[in-house]
Amino acid sequence: MNNLPPLAERMRPATLDDYAGQQHLVGKGAVLRKAIESGTLPSMIFWGPPGVGKTTLAYIISQSLYRPFFSLSAINSGVKDVREVIEKASILKQQGEVLPILFIDEIHRFSKSQQDSLLGAVERGIVTLIGATTENPSFEVISALLSRCQVYILKHLEESDLMGLLDKASKEDPILKEKKIEIVENEAILRLSGGDARKLLNVFELLVNSTDKKQIKLTNKYVLDHVQQNMALYDKTGEQHYDIISAFIKSMRGSDPNGAVYWLARMIVGGEDPVFISRRMLILASEDIGNANPNALLLAQACFDSVRAIGMPESQLIMSQTAIYLATSPKSNAATTAISAAIALVKATGDLPVPLHLRNAPTKLMKNIGYGKDYKYAHSYEGNFTDQDFLPDAVSGTQIFQPGNNAKENEIREKMRKLWGNRYKY
Repeated sequence: MNNLPPLAERMRPATLDDYAGQQHLVGKGAVLRKAIESGTLPSMIFWGPPGVGKTTLAYIISQSLYRPFFSLSAINSGVKDVREVIEKASILKQQGEVLPILFIDEIHRFSKSQQDSLLGAVERGIVTLIGATTENPSFEVISALLSRCQVYILKHLEESDLMGLLDKASKEDPILKEKKIEIVENEAILRLSGGDARKLLNVFELLVNSTDKKQIKLTNKYVLDHVQQNMALYDKTGEQHYDIISAFIKSMRGSDPNGAVYWLARMIVGGEDPVFISRRMLILASEDIGNANPNALLLAQACFDSVRAIGMPESQLIMSQTAIYLATSPKSNAATTAISAAIALVKATGDLPVPLHLRNAPTKLMKNIGYGKDYKYAHSYEGNFTDQDFLPDAVSGTQIFQPGNNAKENEIREKMRKLWGNRYKY
């Protein structure tokens, strides 16, 4: 049994009919299934969370169309590897052979130059590219390549899909079917999987292998007790993706640099994408710090740019510096609550007309009907300020922005009071 591949590999489906989930793409009559069945397959990007079957679906497509399958991982492949695959594909084309599918896992980790190296082959149809990514391809895939690919969004697996996988494994896997496995409670094992089929099957196999008994009853307590004893198996693979990034963000929000650096280290050791980490710090700099320390956003942006330019392992130093800076910065969510309040106001009041004095008047007719009339140009007044209304009449006087209680925003509060008097009542 020790020589067998993991359960997730043993249970990997070989046909679309065996494939779990993603019925909006591969169900009967669905868009991707029609493309596969017609044989007119475009280059494509699969975008979705871990463990939903991106790699498996790419392989099934190649087998369904009897096309060679070349696979690269963006983590450990470079331009040289891409060129070697393209050269092999070119030879196949010259020989009149079926052209291959090139699958690139985690394509968002490819640099611009690496992605550029794919363009020519994709344009000439030497290969059909299938890229897999957990990140929004609009941000991570160069526009020239993205425009030549169809993007398909894969969703988290439903509870019924996940339970179906466990039932199928219990009945069909040559090892598991020798045992009598009863799932008495499923909340714990489903929660631990996080909708990730690979993780679900790995946890399931760990539980079954944790005992020599032929009869196994899986309760929530049994699952948690046995998985926690072996949690290191999962931590180092980064499969606690969402829990750990949550702990990282909350540590910085809570002004604890120890916690921030610890969870950062957990993600680094687990192989988390440094671009993903730095993007989350960039968001936090506005969401939780904002104008309490405007430099936080500048440093977070510098971190994001540096990580993309430098890569690992050096980027861990930049991320550590940034995480500590964000954790020790004064906090304010005033910008976050302000835009939320403004959006709620817009939704509640609809498309209110722009006051006439705030409208541009590029034509004589517009001037004649009052566009721009009575507008006061701030720079024409002392202190570059004069009292006038900038909200629609129906919501005039509404308080949207509330400064936070910190040194920088206390200064803003006092300034607004001096300028606006009763209009800004803090």
